[in-house]
Amino acid sequence: MSQKNNFYNIDDLKSGINRVLGEGISTRIFCGEQAMLSIVTVEPNAKGKIHSHPEEQWGFLIEGSGIRIQGEEQIAIKKGDFWQTPGGVEHGIVAGSHGAKILDIFSPPRNEYKKAGSGFGD
Repeated sequence: MSQKNNFYNIDDLKSGINRVLGEGISTRIFCGEQAMLSIVTVEPNAKGKIHSHPEEQWGFLIEGSGIRIQGEEQIAIKKGDFWQTPGGVEHGIVAGSHGAKILDIFSPPRNEYKKAGSGFGD
């Protein structure tokens, strides 16, 4: 059985499940059985809604800069930084002046992300 359908490119904007997460924040979702990847694009100075979910989340800042809000803290992030957010911890993002591109990894996959659509703070 060919594995070609399991290969993607981060710059292929037509791949994945497209979702709008809030004003100036969109993502492309790639879902597996045990984990889910989300390529998040945050426009310059856009602010994500503070939210939480039961799934564990890891984030990796591919491009740009911003402020990661996690729990009660606001932590400056730059290209190359990555972080872990335990399930149930409130979190959000404020992009820097050039925006941000983030790779988020969820385990287990978030059910509400398995379909296209929109949801501020999903």
